[in-house]
Amino acid sequence: MRRAMAEADVGDDVFGEDPTVNELQKFAADMFGMEAALYVSTGTMSNLIAVMVHCRERGDEMIVGDLSHIHIYEQGGSAQLAGVHSVTVTTLGDGTFDLDQLISKIRHGYPNSHYPRSRLICVENTHNVQGGRVLPLSFLQELRSVADKFGLAVHMDGARVMNAAVALGVQPSVILQHCHSVSVCLSKGLGAPVGTMLGGSKDFIQRAVRARKALGGGMRQLGVLAAAGKIALSDMIGRLEEDHRNTRSFAQGLLQCDPPLYQVDQTTVETNIVRFRLRDSQMSPAEFCERMAGVDEEEVKALGQGVQVLMFPHFGGSVRAVWHLDISEEDTQLAILKAQFVAQQHKRNSMRTA
Repeated sequence: MRRAMAEADVGDDVFGEDPTVNELQKFAADMFGMEAALYVSTGTMSNLIAVMVHCRERGDEMIVGDLSHIHIYEQGGSAQLAGVHSVTVTTLGDGTFDLDQLISKIRHGYPNSHYPRSRLICVENTHNVQGGRVLPLSFLQELRSVADKFGLAVHMDGARVMNAAVALGVQPSVILQHCHSVSVCLSKGLGAPVGTMLGGSKDFIQRAVRARKALGGGMRQLGVLAAAGKIALSDMIGRLEEDHRNTRSFAQGLLQCDPPLYQVDQTTVETNIVRFRLRDSQMSPAEFCERMAGVDEEEVKALGQGVQVLMFPHFGGSVRAVWHLDISEEDTQLAILKAQFVAQQHKRNSMRTA
């Protein structure tokens, strides 16, 4: 990627003159099965642009899952910057939501002056907070039918939609045919240092270009970044199954740890994220993550080396671990070894203080 970045042909992308960017955008649009695509610096900006384009008037409303990334982790940008109101539906364990509840949230009677106007439904695939769950194709098909019935657009926060495609064994376009727009990260498991592709119709992307410029996202010789994005989409999708396999191995390893400190539902481990809980409330997720990241003399003596594993204390008292191309099968086995050590060390410490 770095070699491709250094050797990239570049031009002024603000004027649409960067050949590497144009090639990437055409490649992405074809892969998504959409008319056009736009290179954007981040997923958060990409989602916000989509909201701005679909919800053209201040005071319009979008419907989102209450555990979605757009709702929780993007600073309320849709309200803060776009003037778009959001209403939530309950996110289910598999990342979907109840369509009857969705229908109940749709506003009717526009232009009644009391209410906002329903414009957009947002979904997330794979679902981050729910541990990388893959949205079923049947759900997306039914959701699109509801959206069409009530004249709403569907936007997919598809930061990890390539993981979903690999898990389902389908082309990305099979998933995205049910959406009007999509945001796809080139970083994360695909390995590019920066960048997100926003896909949609030609009219949608034309409007998205204007919104990107207003948000300060217009960049000049952007080909130095787009070159890495081209490799991400062309060469890195096939290797995502390695991440999925390593994630499943780690989840199984947690279940086999003695003492049984970890609680994980292996049936929910579908892609490259595993969420698990600690059975002993005396150790908080934050403390556990600190222990996994640290190394002490006892560990070096017991394991013959120090192993630092970075995890994240996550939503609802859980711990979140994510795999990507820099985490190998050997690294995964070392992480399991470290988790086993932490469980045994915690038991010994608890017995001393009892």
